[in-house]
Amino acid sequence: MSDAPRRSTRLNKGQEEEAKKTKHADHDVEMEDTTDATKDGDKPEEKVLGVKELEAIAIADIKQHFVLFTKSAKTHEARFAVRALRSVSSLRKRLTAAVLARTIASSYTKDEEERQRLLGYLGPEALSSITSEDEATVTKVDTPEVGVYLHLLVMIYLLDQGQIEKGIELSNVTVKTVQELNRRSLDQLAAKVYFYYARFYELAGRLAEIRPTLLNAQRTATLRRDDDTQSTLINLLLRNYFHYNLYDQADKLVSKTTFPENATNNQLARYMYYLGRIKAIQLEYTESHQSLLQAVRKAPQNTVTAGFQQEANKLLIIVQLLMGEIPERSLFRQPVLRKALVPYFQITQAVRVGDLTKFQETLATHAATFNTDKNYTLILRLRHNVIKTGIRMISLSYSRISLRDVCLKLHLDSEEDAEYIVAKSIRDGVIDATIDHEKGFMRSKENVDIYSTNEPQHAFHQRIGFCLKLHNDSVKAMRFPLKVTPNQDAAELEAARDQEKTLVQEIAEADEDMDEDHDEL
Repeated sequence: MSDAPRRSTRLNKGQEEEAKKTKHADHDVEMEDTTDATKDGDKPEEKVLGVKELEAIAIADIKQHFVLFTKSAKTHEARFAVRALRSVSSLRKRLTAAVLARTIASSYTKDEEERQRLLGYLGPEALSSITSEDEATVTKVDTPEVGVYLHLLVMIYLLDQGQIEKGIELSNVTVKTVQELNRRSLDQLAAKVYFYYARFYELAGRLAEIRPTLLNAQRTATLRRDDDTQSTLINLLLRNYFHYNLYDQADKLVSKTTFPENATNNQLARYMYYLGRIKAIQLEYTESHQSLLQAVRKAPQNTVTAGFQQEANKLLIIVQLLMGEIPERSLFRQPVLRKALVPYFQITQAVRVGDLTKFQETLATHAATFNTDKNYTLILRLRHNVIKTGIRMISLSYSRISLRDVCLKLHLDSEEDAEYIVAKSIRDGVIDATIDHEKGFMRSKENVDIYSTNEPQHAFHQRIGFCLKLHNDSVKAMRFPLKVTPNQDAAELEAARDQEKTLVQEIAEADEDMDEDHDEL
């Protein structure tokens, strides 16, 4: 009696296991088929469904931007347009010919000229993606801002596809449209349009052709107090001049114009970089150093702007070396900068120890890199700094040394060159020494306590000036809560709080936004 229940229990367990195997047998087979299908490729139905869903999401986002642009035009609030344009960088990755074609088809009727023009730039394949639902649900464009935004999206798509000639043609049409409309609600869009307009011509190697157009547009934007367009155009003109090495014209532009105070951090960072390069070429290294420091600090600290950070820090390193300073070693260890700054690190090492031979070898090895960065001419100036550093180290090491030994240590051509360089260093205040021409040696004087000179005062003054400027900029950037009167009802109070939160969020996100193309200098 006692064994029967045990056998029954064992039998039931065995039956349950068999039942489970039988129950999931078909499911296991289906899973194996699905796995094989996943290896070979998704099923056609699932793949088409995924693409359609992604297209629908992208189209919905674009339509939401339409609402923001329309609201911005009607309420004269630029922040709604700024919010839409800030999303372009993320939307750009999802732009396809089908998404644009379906959006255009649902925004214009069949007879409208704008529809035919925009669809013509997308190609015949995009026309086949238009569905009957898109044709039936046409929401007609009622504001020019929406039309210009569609032109902008097509321009970005053509740029990503490498269709430069089509992009030039469309950008010309768009710029002309923006100029003819003359609406203040188009200011933020106009800045983006001009950027991609210049980008197309730059890739085509025809930047000189658009310089008169940019100058006229900049003059008009200044008269209209359009800060966004004005700051963008100033940077585009400076980039245009730098492309052809027209630094005198760039300096005249900077001296004749005033960069808007309300410009975005991204535009301000670029302007400070260009200004720093101009000042460096004009031997004004202190002003160049201050401008480049602001450019590095104002630029967003993320991987999207790695190119800008690299270029700005390269120029900053050269300017520091020309000023007689040695950059901190931690700068060369940053992950974003480590690989790009290898040639400049070797130059810094040669300048720090005053090794002229190592400097010449590094210059010859990385000449192509320096020419590509347009820093070769500035680096050539460092030869004198290498020699000065070597002379300073010799002066500190020897109280008396012959000019012949100085010539050998610095790898100079003759003793006459050594005497000339030592004399110039004494006149410039690099070293405190005297030269005995008849006996042919240099005698160093006793070291003077630096705290008995005015050097600490100058350094302290520079730090105070920087702190005061930082304080003033912080005060200008402060935002305060909206004033509330006692008679306002709860709905108005809640709306005011929401508006304040939105404004704070937009300001916080503004520093993180930079298009991929803006990363290139």
